[in-house]
Amino acid sequence: MKRLKGRFLDSIRLHVKGGPGGMGLPRYGGVAGKGGDVYVEAVKEHTLYKTMAANPRKRWSGGVGGNSRRFSIVGEVGKDLTIPIPKGITVKLEGIKSMGEINNDGEKIMVARGGAGGSPLNQYNGQKGQANNIVLELKLLADIGLVGFPNAGKSTLLRAISKAKPKVASYPFTTLRPTLGTLEYPDMRQVTMADLPGLIEGAWANTGMGHKFLRHVERTKLLLFVVDVNGFCLGPQYPYRSATETIILLNKELEIYKWDLVDKPAVLMVNKMDTPGAEDKLHTLVQDLSRLPEVSQKFPEEYRPERWVSFSDVVPCSAKVNPASIEHLKQRLRHLLDFHHADIASDREVVEAQARGVVQKLLVHHSKKLV
Repeated sequence: MKRLKGRFLDSIRLHVKGGPGGMGLPRYGGVAGKGGDVYVEAVKEHTLYKTMAANPRKRWSGGVGGNSRRFSIVGEVGKDLTIPIPKGITVKLEGIKSMGEINNDGEKIMVARGGAGGSPLNQYNGQKGQANNIVLELKLLADIGLVGFPNAGKSTLLRAISKAKPKVASYPFTTLRPTLGTLEYPDMRQVTMADLPGLIEGAWANTGMGHKFLRHVERTKLLLFVVDVNGFCLGPQYPYRSATETIILLNKELEIYKWDLVDKPAVLMVNKMDTPGAEDKLHTLVQDLSRLPEVSQKFPEEYRPERWVSFSDVVPCSAKVNPASIEHLKQRLRHLLDFHHADIASDREVVEAQARGVVQKLLVHHSKKLV
């Protein structure tokens, strides 16, 4: 397990095998015991590290069914095996499909069935247990998931708004594994926020951190888009993307990976408002938000979203130097989480109308400010 130290473990592969059935006894018509089944079950405060440590060989087998004997005509049933895992796991048959999800402590799924015991139906020969290679994929359970390109300021925000201490630097891809932070309020309310590895164009096709990132977005209640008001350029060989173009590309990445991700409640944080010319750039961005489908026409067709994220709020901010803007964002996030949780805005038209209202207010505000 030393080689795993310091690495975020969110996926492991296991070989599971149901126990073989026992041998029947033809002379007396004796029926043998069935082999034990194999289950995975969510255990409170468990982790995939603990699952690995419990059996480093990653091979799990159910108990062997008892043979039928002269003085015990019916063989004993093999002992079932239960593998402890954390909640928030998707169980998959390797290379095929999902067997189900485990979201709460105590939930379990059978992953390998034990073989039938020897009986007249199988000439009293015990049957082999079912053998499967399964993949356990963890999806973080968090209230808020940060979405953005590398170096947009997600880790800086998480440090400023919570007690988490993710690595922060002035170069892209500082965050290489998810980090959870907790937002604490005076009335003891707590909200969890996940800082996830930055997306790059093509993440939906598993480029960069790809699916390793997008998988965790699925389980969050609210998406917080973090966008650098100055835009973004990953490197010399990549095109410069304005703040507006960044939003369009992030929208497309989410849509292609899983179409209903764009239906999640979302907030747009426009970061680095302390930089020169930020107010003018914000004004341009706010104007563009009201006509994103039109602005997206400059992109090739494969880059244009068909369905659009609706932002419940747009919050200008400076995660690095303006604590007041961070506190305002913190309060808005709580309010919007409660708003959507109460299902007040279950009708998408209400959410879209709210988003249009937010954009219109910002347009009026910045138009007056720039006159």
